[in-house]
Amino acid sequence: MKQVKHMKWWGWGEEGVFFNYANKPAFAPFVKKHLGIDLRPRQVDTIPFDASTVPDSPLPDALRDALVAATASDRVTTDAHERVVHGHGSSVTELLHVSRFDYGRLPEVVVYPETDDEVAAVLRACVEADAVVVPFGGGTNISRSLQLDPTEARPIVSLDMGLLVGVHELDTESGLARIGAGMLGPDLEEALNARGWTLGHFPDSFTHSTLGGWAATRSSGMQSDKYGDIADIIRGMTVVRPSGTVTLKPVPSESTGPSLREMFIGSEGRLGVITDVWVRVHRLAEERVVVAYMYPTWSDAVDAIHSIAEAEVPTTFVRISDAHETAFSLSTQKEAVTLKKKVEAKAQEQLWAFMRRRGWDTDQMCISYVCFEGSKGDVDGRRRDVALIAKRHGALTLGTGPGALYDQKKFDTPYLRDFLLEQDVMGDVSETAAPWSRINTLHDSVYVAAQDAFDKLGKQGFIMCHLSHSYHVGACLYFTFAFQAGEEPDREYATVKTAIQQAFVDNGGTLSHHHGVGMEHAPWMEQVVSTEGVNLMRTLFAATDPGNHLNPGKIVDASLSLYDQL
Repeated sequence: MKQVKHMKWWGWGEEGVFFNYANKPAFAPFVKKHLGIDLRPRQVDTIPFDASTVPDSPLPDALRDALVAATASDRVTTDAHERVVHGHGSSVTELLHVSRFDYGRLPEVVVYPETDDEVAAVLRACVEADAVVVPFGGGTNISRSLQLDPTEARPIVSLDMGLLVGVHELDTESGLARIGAGMLGPDLEEALNARGWTLGHFPDSFTHSTLGGWAATRSSGMQSDKYGDIADIIRGMTVVRPSGTVTLKPVPSESTGPSLREMFIGSEGRLGVITDVWVRVHRLAEERVVVAYMYPTWSDAVDAIHSIAEAEVPTTFVRISDAHETAFSLSTQKEAVTLKKKVEAKAQEQLWAFMRRRGWDTDQMCISYVCFEGSKGDVDGRRRDVALIAKRHGALTLGTGPGALYDQKKFDTPYLRDFLLEQDVMGDVSETAAPWSRINTLHDSVYVAAQDAFDKLGKQGFIMCHLSHSYHVGACLYFTFAFQAGEEPDREYATVKTAIQQAFVDNGGTLSHHHGVGMEHAPWMEQVVSTEGVNLMRTLFAATDPGNHLNPGKIVDASLSLYDQL
């Protein structure tokens, strides 16, 4: 479907866009030190698609005819490339296998509906044919919410939402907009910005993910401190089910029993297909500034961020990197080739020397970014408030230069995973949220758990962390880990990932803050929401989808668990 944009079939993002370390002189030595490997120049610019590696689709003729009748013949396809694109998400294990032409279970067919009525007709056809339906947005999910059950014998239909797009209504008096669920982040923001508005939701996957995907996985964006998580942003929605359509009006709040809106947010396609969403929107800010600060230690930085939250200083985001992530960030700085950059690099070296003379251990320092939006007066006042808090906790203000650079590159990080995979390195992320009283203990415990897992595998590994979202009662910790894969990458990955996830649960954290559950995190659900909580979910899914047709095996009862690899 030419008018619907998809990522490259074998990796993250667009063809021709790569992580490049050739102009980052400190990066290869950093990797050598922390992973024990010598980087080689990039060898893969693209992986040519070979349709002969894809088995033919065994789509029953009767189901094909029903899907064509529900939509149109040119919007129902069994094309090999389409089936591979729609057969996986973007978890590191999925991309590892797909890039090696090991596709796993693929959908028999991909369907592109244009209207709610067509979605309803497709769902009815699938239930009638006893087929499985998996809604597909941008394909960015990393918790295996899109991975298909390898033992599923029924036909699988991938329902691509890419034609259900557009800003359908904009209520400027109320600050509400009704938007098609298939709309990609950049297209959504461009349409709103043209009218002077913004959604303000910017997850790391922003350039390739959709509004419906954000809703279905209970997403958070890097600016959630101001604009809220997607659950705060969504005010109403339309959800199409095989038996009918649920329409939830956009209201500020209501007391109408258990919240259907909350029930659908995070449901990962198991309760129906989200086709459009009412969201709250904001007028574009007059001014936007990102300021960087450097703290002596992680605990100093956490105390400062907690103080900012307690003081209720209005910020768009507040982020701190721990010492490991700060060192990593510094290793990715480009080589200074212009006179201006050479002067800046020299000034940085002098600053680090100054800090050491003041007693800082520069191996422990932590960089922080704070974003301010509003009128010039508002921004100036908030910057002063944060500067005072930062100074009280020992920080140095680095200014807007590093902050502007961070803002420019905030969506580039996922490309690093593809580069690492080519180097036979498994690199991935895992995130959690916990009360302020548990943050430091949780942070340290995850480091211990990850190192124990690396030791168990006999591997040199690396882990780093940043605090990415702040709340009144706590914050989100976002970990990144990497190690060189061997002959059993699935087992090795499962060993490290399960250790980190269990450390979350054991130390007062949540299973996931914003990546959803999928198959990846399902094994821990009973520990997180209790056995009775999981039983309630099972009852809900069984009652609303008795034939188990809607993205089965996600959230609970995963058909492909990490534990299967151990």
